[in-house]
Amino acid sequence: MRGATLKWFMAAVLAALIAGCSPSGGEGNARGVNPPADDDVNLDVWLERLEVGSRELYSARDNVVAALRLKEGDIVADIGAGTGLYTLMFAEAVGAEGRVFAEDIEPLFLDLINRRAEDAGLHNITPVFGREDDVSLPAGMIDLIFIADTYHYFDNREAVMKSVYRALKPGGALVIIDYEIEPGGVRPADKSHVRFGRAGVVSEIEFIGFELAETPEVDGLDENYLVRFSKPE
Repeated sequence: MRGATLKWFMAAVLAALIAGCSPSGGEGNARGVNPPADDDVNLDVWLERLEVGSRELYSARDNVVAALRLKEGDIVADIGAGTGLYTLMFAEAVGAEGRVFAEDIEPLFLDLINRRAEDAGLHNITPVFGREDDVSLPAGMIDLIFIADTYHYFDNREAVMKSVYRALKPGGALVIIDYEIEPGGVRPADKSHVRFGRAGVVSEIEFIGFELAETPEVDGLDENYLVRFSKPE
């Protein structure tokens, strides 16, 4: 979830990435460059909430990753990475020659992702401390940006998505997964914060300059949709 505006603290981490440093040690590690964490964030609660079989984005995770068609060597960004579920899967998919930026505005999540990456022996993950209006990624570097169950939390969607556009390589892909609301449909009480469904999201993303590429059906996603955009070359 995007909260209050936070300072950008990740210049050293990004420089380490460009230099080819590993996030699991030395300059590539996010520890020591993050601001004080929010003590109200309980990681155990978030793990139980986000990584549970009753949640589509967890139970369908293998099908979702397959739908992205990642290749070894790809550079991927997971926006609103949270507990790092997809970050870790992406890191395995792109291999040692690839790189995954795990972006979030909550320092505790970034620290958790660091620890999970170390435990899994993954050395191609770079935590990125984002801002409310900017994903804080290097310009023109990313092959695919992934935003799952996060877009509807953006308060300043236009500014955030313009920063996403800048970060992608020409021809790069943007994949959004979010909760579907049919036109005129009634939102469940726990989805009252979701402003609109797929049609509204597509309209906003196209306004930024992205081109709609496909809206594939993904087995296991019933309440959520996946839509893929491309940045013109």
